[in-house]
Amino acid sequence: MLYKLVKENHFILYKGIIIEPQIRDFFIGRIWTRMNTPFSQEKIEKYIEQNYFNKKHGISIKRSIKLFNYKTYKCNRCHNEQQDEFIHYDCARCNKTCVYCRHCINMGRITSCTDLLLWNGPKPKVKKTHDLVWSGAFTDLQSIASQQLIESLKENRHHLLHAVCGAGKTEILFPAVLFALNKGWRTCIATPRTDVVLELFPRLQKVFPKTTIHALYGSAPSQPGYPQLVIATTHQLFRFENAFDVVIVDEADAFPYTYDEALQKAVIKAKGVGASIALVTATPSVKILAQVKREKWGYSFISKRYHGHPLPIPRFEPLWAYAKIIQKGRIPKKLLDWTTARLENKEPFLIFFPTINLMEKAIPLFQQLDEKILSVHAEDPGRKEKVLKLRNEDIPGLLTTTILERGITIKNVQVAVVGAESKIFNSSALIQISGRVGRNVLFPCGDIVFFHHGITVEMDEARNEIIRFNKEG
Repeated sequence: MLYKLVKENHFILYKGIIIEPQIRDFFIGRIWTRMNTPFSQEKIEKYIEQNYFNKKHGISIKRSIKLFNYKTYKCNRCHNEQQDEFIHYDCARCNKTCVYCRHCINMGRITSCTDLLLWNGPKPKVKKTHDLVWSGAFTDLQSIASQQLIESLKENRHHLLHAVCGAGKTEILFPAVLFALNKGWRTCIATPRTDVVLELFPRLQKVFPKTTIHALYGSAPSQPGYPQLVIATTHQLFRFENAFDVVIVDEADAFPYTYDEALQKAVIKAKGVGASIALVTATPSVKILAQVKREKWGYSFISKRYHGHPLPIPRFEPLWAYAKIIQKGRIPKKLLDWTTARLENKEPFLIFFPTINLMEKAIPLFQQLDEKILSVHAEDPGRKEKVLKLRNEDIPGLLTTTILERGITIKNVQVAVVGAESKIFNSSALIQISGRVGRNVLFPCGDIVFFHHGITVEMDEARNEIIRFNKEG
C-alpha cells in the first residue's frame, strides 16, 4: 500500500500498487495469456484488480443469425480464422467443451476460456537520443535507397526495398532505424527465419550500442528492460498488438511468411495505427510487387552489390541418380570431386539438400572425408553453434536444408545444391542460395553449382534473373 499527499497537507490511505518497471516493460505492446506469464499469478491479479490490464477472450465466437447453432471462431492472438484449425475438446480448466486454435498451439494453447492480457497502464519515458556507431560508407545507390526509405517513414507510407543478395540491405536500414528511434518510435525488424534474427542481433547491438534491443525467437532467453528496437521472428508477432511505430519485414518473401496469411496479419496487428511497414528482400513475389504498385508504396531498387563485383552465376552439373547412389553408401563422383577440391583449397562450403532424410544418409559419408563436417536443419538445437563454427573456420563445411538459404554470410564460402530440380528449390530459393557466394569484398567471386537430375524451369529462371541483375548493375 502507498500513502498519497493531498491538498490539506495530510496523508490518506491509497489502495493503489507500485508499478514494477519489469512488469510494465514486459507487457507494453504484448498480448499475453493470463495464466502463463513470467511473473507470479498473485502479482498479475493485483494489476488486473487495479485495471492496469485490458482483457480479451482467447477465442472470439460469432453465432450465425441465419443458421441455427452455427458458430465461427477467431483466435485473438494469431488472428487465425481458418475454421478447420479450431478443435473442440473437454476442457479440464472450465469443465466445459472448449475450442482451441491449432494454428498457434506451438506457442501455448489458446482456448475459448483463456484470458489474454493487454497492458493498460502508464508507459515509460521513451529515449529519443540514440547513437549510430558505424564507420562504413554508402555507394550512391545505397545512399539513395536509404534516403527514400526515410522519406517513406516521414510520410507514414509503406515501402519496398528490393536489392540483390549482398547489396548491403542491413546497412541501408541503419539510418532509417536511427531516424525512427530518435523520433521516439518503437521499431521492430521481423523476419521469418530464426537464423536471420541470430545474424542481425549482434550486428545491431554493435551499431546501436546505447539502445535497448531484444531478440525474440523460440527458446530465446529472458531479456531485461523496455526495448525500443525489437528483432523478432514473424511468429513472435502473434504476441504483440498495436506495439510498434515502424515494422520492417526482412526477407519478406521467405517461407513461411509468404504462404501463411496469419503471419501477414500478425504484422498488421503488431503495428500501431498509421505505422509504416517496410518490406526488404532480394526476390519479391509477384503478389508483393502488385501490392506495392496498387497501394502506391515507396520503392527502392538496387541491382548491384556494395563492392561493385557481379553476382556469381550458377553453373549446372548433371548428377544422375544421386539419391540412389547416396542410399547405397557412396558420394556421387562429381559431388565427391567438388567437395574434395574445397577441402584441399581450405575453402568453407555449404551443400544444400532437398530433404533432411537424404542429408542424414549423406553426412556419415562426408565425415569419412573429414570428421569435422557437420549437418544442420530447422529443428537442430545446435544450429546456431554450428553456423558459428563455420564462420570461425572451426569446421570445413556444412550440409544443410533450405534453412540456410538466406540470412547467413560466410567469408569465401563455396556453395553446391544437390537435387536442384526438386520442388523445394524454387527460383527464389535458388537465387537466395546463390547469393551466399561472393559477398565479401576480399572474396567477391566463388563457385555456385546446381547438381541436378534434369534442368527445371525454376533453375533457368534463377540463373536468368541473376544474369539480368548483372546487366542492370
